[in-house]
Amino acid sequence: MHEALTGLLEQKAPIGRDTWGSWWDLLGDGGLDTAQVVGLLASLTSRLPDHDTLRHLLDSLAERRPPTTVTGPWEGTVNVVGTGGGPRTFNISTASAFVAAAAGVKVVKTGSRAYTSSLGSVDLLERLGVRLTSSYAQTEDTLAAYGIAFAGPFVYPAQLTRLARTVAPLSMKPFGRFLNALGPFLADLPVAAQITGVSAAAPLDTLRQLAASTLTRRIWLTANDTGADELLPFATNTVYGERAMTRIIRPGELAPGDGSFGDLRPVTDPADAVSHFLSVLSGTAGAVATRTVALGAAALLVAEGTRRDWPSAVALAQGAILSGAARDLAERMAAAPKPGPKPAPKPAAPAPRTRAVSRA
Repeated sequence: MHEALTGLLEQKAPIGRDTWGSWWDLLGDGGLDTAQVVGLLASLTSRLPDHDTLRHLLDSLAERRPPTTVTGPWEGTVNVVGTGGGPRTFNISTASAFVAAAAGVKVVKTGSRAYTSSLGSVDLLERLGVRLTSSYAQTEDTLAAYGIAFAGPFVYPAQLTRLARTVAPLSMKPFGRFLNALGPFLADLPVAAQITGVSAAAPLDTLRQLAASTLTRRIWLTANDTGADELLPFATNTVYGERAMTRIIRPGELAPGDGSFGDLRPVTDPADAVSHFLSVLSGTAGAVATRTVALGAAALLVAEGTRRDWPSAVALAQGAILSGAARDLAERMAAAPKPGPKPAPKPAAPAPRTRAVSRA
């Protein structure tokens, strides 16, 4: 049994970077059987280890990434991604990303298919007709064209795919709690800032330590007293920033505090997800939905620096919704030409036939 697995099972702390490196090397060489991989994932899902072990895990993955080909840091760009696992709502963070972009901040949204919900951000975008980017160059082009991009799986370590292949045909859904909790720290994006909502299902204190020890971007974590991984106008929210900066947002402080999760519930029929999502972006899905999405977008505006104070950020975000700018942005992206199949190569022209010349 590999030392990484025994360390988790015996709760040895910390598990070092070299041990994790050995695990990934063996995984890549096919030297780990399904039972060991399932055991490790199950252990991480049932109980996340200490911060140092997770920091070594993340660093061991980072040093195995291929060199990224980007033109430079994406200054003024913010990533938004949540841990999932809280009360069920529509895709608030995806809506907030569109609203923030329509309000003037560049946004890169990362996410996944549903692990703990019925419709993840990737599932929704697929139905909407907005495609994920497949490279850093394409992400930069999409940001330049629309001010927002939805990054595909290429930003995540290839080792995650190897884990999934090793446990197949077992689904990765049983391990969604671990994948959702650590996922926000796995994407390799040269953004300036990141907003991550943390639900009650994720270990907030450990994730705060990971955020503080992440040097490639500043990470703000948000949490509230309802256990959701979103900022909510009817909840007491806490925003944890860098250098122990904490901002508490109480009900009624930035927007009316009435409302409940009943105002944010997802549609029951996935076929209605797109029409409902567009109604959210245009402000016709109810006042509570509008205020909630605007509050999430305001966090992106403040984190990136487009606005320094929260009240003006909320007002700017609400304007992007009620003016129709957010819905227009989503519809323009959905209507963008999709890459078609590559044309079949033309057959080579036949070689010219030569006529035999008789020689007398």
